[in-house]
Amino acid sequence: MKNIFSSTPSNFQTHLSLLILRVGSGILMLTHGWPKLTRLVEGGEITFPDPLGIGSFASLLFAMLTEVVGSILIMLGLATRFAAISLIFTMIVAVFIHHADDPFARKELGLMYLLIYIVILIMGSGKYAIDRFIRK
Repeated sequence: MKNIFSSTPSNFQTHLSLLILRVGSGILMLTHGWPKLTRLVEGGEITFPDPLGIGSFASLLFAMLTEVVGSILIMLGLATRFAAISLIFTMIVAVFIHHADDPFARKELGLMYLLIYIVILIMGSGKYAIDRFIRK
């Protein structure tokens, strides 16, 4: 019963939590990136928001790369902090530029992802990650 109220997680709990957070958020973000990848592969006319003024194709390409490749890297725990930075940037653009005038409910999912990637950036990949073997 004492453990239920403990505010100090064990080493195992911390690393397991990071693994769950990485894999779960990676899978969920892939559901946003995969349609962008298929849109690029299928070709045709590219219609995608251009919030940074770099062109629709470049915006779609950057969003797809961060949401697909970045998610895979985070799930594997490979170059985790680099992937988290790219996803943080993508979520900042999505929430504070593209959806700036939208109601909070439209921004909420992007803000949740943003918070998750900030935690991953701060905490790193944890023990159950490829990064662990590279650091040695």
